Amino acid sequence: MQSNAKIFVAGHRGMVGSAIVRKLHDDGYTNLLLRSRTELELCNQGAVEAFFSRYRPEYVFLAAARVGGIIANSSYKGEFIHDNLMIQNNIIHNSWVNGVTRLLFLGSTCIYPKFAPQPMKEEYLLTGPLEPTNDAYAIAKIAGICQCRSYNQQYGTRYLSAMPNNLYGPNDNFDLEKSHVLPAMIRKFHEAKLRGEASVTIWGTGTPLREFLQVDDLAAACVFLMNLDDSCYNALLNDPVAPALINVGSGQEICIRDLALLVQDVVGFTGDLVFDTDKPDGTPRKLADSSRIHALGWHHAVELRDGIAGAYKWFLENHPETGFSKP
Repeated sequence: MQSNAKIFVAGHRGMVGSAIVRKLHDDGYTNLLLRSRTELELCNQGAVEAFFSRYRPEYVFLAAARVGGIIANSSYKGEFIHDNLMIQNNIIHNSWVNGVTRLLFLGSTCIYPKFAPQPMKEEYLLTGPLEPTNDAYAIAKIAGICQCRSYNQQYGTRYLSAMPNNLYGPNDNFDLEKSHVLPAMIRKFHEAKLRGEASVTIWGTGTPLREFLQVDDLAAACVFLMNLDDSCYNALLNDPVAPALINVGSGQEICIRDLALLVQDVVGFTGDLVFDTDKPDGTPRKLADSSRIHALGWHHAVELRDGIAGAYKWFLENHPETGFSKP
């Protein structure tokens, strides 16, 4: 991408989109097309058509999505499948109509089967049943992957899908009903510390294994992929086993119990941990095989403890209702 290329970051106010914008700014890109939801409703087909026709972006980072943790995914399945299908269909289709050079579609490793062999390789897509608690979101993202592949095959587009594992960092959602596990833990431990509570309850047994990636690492990977030379990029698009699909992860995993202990230590909560085994664990293990992107030269830079400390600092500074006040 040239420094003055027209780059549309869809979902630039979300955790992933805002991290991509930070990375692009840091790398000297000056012509970013950014629209809030009030300025451009991505579920509105006519509005998206008009935007692409008028501004004709050259590169698209499709980071806009309805996302959430296990509670939100289980409770709002209709919204999750509807909104994500609408958003990605509108953007991918209009990218083709208006000649976008490259598009990067972002999803999640929840696209893989619940009991996929570990670590999960790109070719495991559609080889088994999904985790029921987030199947609506996963099916929408699988549709987006298939749409990118289909447009590449029929129309000669150059659209790539990147699947990160569990993300966290600045601009995360700390709502206890709609957030993912790590930000939910940060908020739970912080509020318990403020209230002087004796314990914090964590859903499930604490045994599931998860891989976490700090969102600025993902943003660096996204820009890295978009800037791959043609030979490497074309090799990803035309891979005979898993075309136009690549995992993005740290390659490191931790069980939920140890994650809770780590967050507890970072936050400074001195009470006990209680595990509610009547609540679901979700997928027992979810480690992405990121060997393809590692072989291309990208690796994560932010280690988990440092990333959690940074996320907690951001949470304190941006959520004054939690009892923190800046000096």
